[in-house]
Amino acid sequence: MRLIHKIGLGLSLSAALVSTAAVAQQQFINVLTGGQSGVYYPIGVALSQIFGKDIPNVRSTAQVTKASAENLNLLQAGRGELALALADSVSDAWKGDAEAGFPQKLDKLRGLSGTYSNYIQIVASADSGIKTLADLKGKRVSVGAAKSGTELNARAIFKAAGMSYADLSKVEYLGFGESVELMKNRQLDATLQSAGLGVASIRDLSTAIKIVLIPVPADVIAKVGDAAYQPSMIPANTYGGQTEAIPTAAITNFLVTHSGVSDDMAYRMTKAMYDNVETLYAAHNAAKAIKRENAIKGMPIPLHPGAEKYYREVGLIK
Repeated sequence: MRLIHKIGLGLSLSAALVSTAAVAQQQFINVLTGGQSGVYYPIGVALSQIFGKDIPNVRSTAQVTKASAENLNLLQAGRGELALALADSVSDAWKGDAEAGFPQKLDKLRGLSGTYSNYIQIVASADSGIKTLADLKGKRVSVGAAKSGTELNARAIFKAAGMSYADLSKVEYLGFGESVELMKNRQLDATLQSAGLGVASIRDLSTAIKIVLIPVPADVIAKVGDAAYQPSMIPANTYGGQTEAIPTAAITNFLVTHSGVSDDMAYRMTKAMYDNVETLYAAHNAAKAIKRENAIKGMPIPLHPGAEKYYREVGLIK
């Protein structure tokens, strides 16, 4: 009986050691996204699912955040492994632009990949009478969550158009979903949303009320003075009742990680993403713009060495 007891005890100890080793090997990837009514969230969820399935011993989650600026500060603090953020926010964070919400240079940030472009989408209710940027003066406008990438875009566009928040009768710092609800209830005249084409919030709004998309002319974009802002178009019929293409600014979104993430993990994340890119395409229509050949174009921060290894393997970097 003693022998059986010792064997049983030995097996239990062995099982416990194996279990402890497995737990020790498990790694975590927290993907920082944005609000649930934006584009970052479904793409972040898809990435989380890819990593959990494709990378051994990884537990991956997607976290709802206030998007770009918050995501970058969380990365610097080591409270996430990967994040989506707008190019201008990434550049401001790397420089340490206090006005943009980065009192110190976020020196731990490292690039993983370019993704798709955000479009500055200024949407007004048809009965507000707003047809141009100048018409926003004296109106009630939501400019995005405070210090979010959207709100930084709003400041830049208004300044380039010779305007400021002081020209508006009311400024709301709200996320996409909340802004849309206030517009449905006639408590707001317009909302500026920096997001991928076909964003759920504006699609929802266009089914509830008649909307007008406000053009952002090329000369205004040029006055922003930031190469991250490029002239582009919102194609006709992107939203209900929008029968014409609308000129606006487009800004690239980047996937950003930090220097505390190992080279091996950054390599695995990059490879898993491109090996399963169809999963991203299925997550949101905007993700279909994600192409490996564009991954490092315009990257405003140093590439993570692990991501660089992958791009060398596939011939993107010689």
